Amino acid sequence: MDLFERQAREELEKGAPLADRMRPRNLKEMMGQGHVTGAGTLLEKAVADDRVFSMILWGPPGCGKTTLANIIARETRSECVKISAVLSGVKEVRQIIDKASETRRLYKKRTLLFVDEIHRFNKAQQDAFLFHVENGLITLIGATTENPSFEVNPALVSRCRVFTLNSLSREELILILERALTDKEKGLGMAKDSFTKEALAHIAAVSEGDARMALTNLETAALHRKGSRDAQGKIDVEDVEAAVEQKFLRYDKSGEEHYNLISAFIKSLRGSDPDAAIYWLERMLAGGEDPYYMLRRMIRFATEDVGLADPGALTMAMNADASFRRLGRPEGDGSLFQAAVYLATAPKSNAVYAAHKQVKEAVKNRGYQPVPMHIRNAPTGLMKEMGYGKGYQYAHDFKDGYVPQSYLPEAMEGERFYYPTQRGYEKTVKQRLEAWLALKKSNLS
Repeated sequence: MDLFERQAREELEKGAPLADRMRPRNLKEMMGQGHVTGAGTLLEKAVADDRVFSMILWGPPGCGKTTLANIIARETRSECVKISAVLSGVKEVRQIIDKASETRRLYKKRTLLFVDEIHRFNKAQQDAFLFHVENGLITLIGATTENPSFEVNPALVSRCRVFTLNSLSREELILILERALTDKEKGLGMAKDSFTKEALAHIAAVSEGDARMALTNLETAALHRKGSRDAQGKIDVEDVEAAVEQKFLRYDKSGEEHYNLISAFIKSLRGSDPDAAIYWLERMLAGGEDPYYMLRRMIRFATEDVGLADPGALTMAMNADASFRRLGRPEGDGSLFQAAVYLATAPKSNAVYAAHKQVKEAVKNRGYQPVPMHIRNAPTGLMKEMGYGKGYQYAHDFKDGYVPQSYLPEAMEGERFYYPTQRGYEKTVKQRLEAWLALKKSNLS
């Protein structure tokens, strides 16, 4: 590269978007992906030893897939080629393979091929890589926002190591924004207090874990304020709202508003109001609440407030949790709303929850009562001689699989903790239980 080329490149970099200028240059600068890039990890060691293998980087937009590929290319002795599956086809891939063969033959260098959005290639296009990945002619780095298990050929996945990258947290985005704000060489070169803390927090909240989006929003807000008539003072939430066209929802995840909103959400579910429930759910998510917190609360609600009135409620809540963990945001958000509507419209019963509280008090206040002899385990002859298990009646030997006998400690005989309601499936449970209790009472009388 001569002097004129270097100057042209520097001018081009200066005019690049902030998100591009602020890309991390090494693994240590990578934010939020320590499980993949941190010291001592498989990838960090592979890069340090220049023994990089083929891999697929799976993660949401703006989490650093392209940046990580750039770092690997820069820190290893490889010829790097970058293509997008949206714009390239088999012809381009074959040309790259031919060039890689020549590079290895003439310069003894490997070719590192970065394919952005690899899931956009069809099966035939993906198959074009297989042989050359297997024999080591090219080291493939594929980037995808889609689950490789479904969107990338199994044969290709089996030849690559899959690394899952995470959305950046709100706190991590704020650190990235502060760094870009004050960086005089690559960033905006502004004072740290040019933006209020609330303004940076709002940018982080509306950027949905996407560093590229966050930096673009920061740059847009700075340019918007610079071009306004009143360009004095700090850039606040109102300035950011005007620039990115998204309103600021006042919400403190650790303060009073957090507890007010979660209270409103839970009480809306309990009150069987699906419209209010999904409104408060959206308020919390839009304000930056952790979706996993909301899922945990709905799982808890399914056991405490719905209970056996609808046993499917817990299944729905658990399925929503599993679905969201697989899809992530924003595709997985629908799972939360589906679960919320189901829980709000389900019949309610806290009978199991109330029984749990009562039995805890009984154990606490009355100590550990001995197990009745007839329901003790008797694995040895000595224990049988001592009366362990004597008189126990096997329920399956009796009509309807039920036999009246006592199972509580003798000192607690006849006590009850669980009182089912007449709501939903629990009405069936109540009828069944009352019939059994009547049989037991007549047998003991």
